[in-house]
Amino acid sequence: MMKDSLRQFIDNAADCNFISADAVKALTGEVLRDGITSRLEVETLLAVDRIVEADESWGVALTRLVVDFVVWKRQPHGVVSNDDALWLATVLEVSGPSRNAMTIAYAILDEAGYVDVALLDFIMRGRQRARMSLAAA
Repeated sequence: MMKDSLRQFIDNAADCNFISADAVKALTGEVLRDGITSRLEVETLLAVDRIVEADESWGVALTRLVVDFVVWKRQPHGVVSNDDALWLATVLEVSGPSRNAMTIAYAILDEAGYVDVALLDFIMRGRQRARMSLAAA
């Protein structure tokens, strides 16, 4: 179940087609003060990330929220299990690996003590697509 305040944040972002710096401050300071609490919240925020423009503070906040949830709120702490890595790689790869999706994956790799190979595969696919895009240009 999603909090009403998060649902309102998402509705406002969709209506404005933009996430402002003030909206990011409200998200991190009030709406998700205690962080993300479910996979549904991660999936919803990543979906919003793909469809709206945002202030530069959005990517930093989104990354921190997702990393804290995946690395520190899931059990065991500091470990990204196969189940979590497969789920996250799938969610991050929707519509292709975006800049924020890649940043999240790298941040998790930096912070976790162990990351399952499924997330590493996502990173490698994203890097390969970026190289192919550069070669095609």
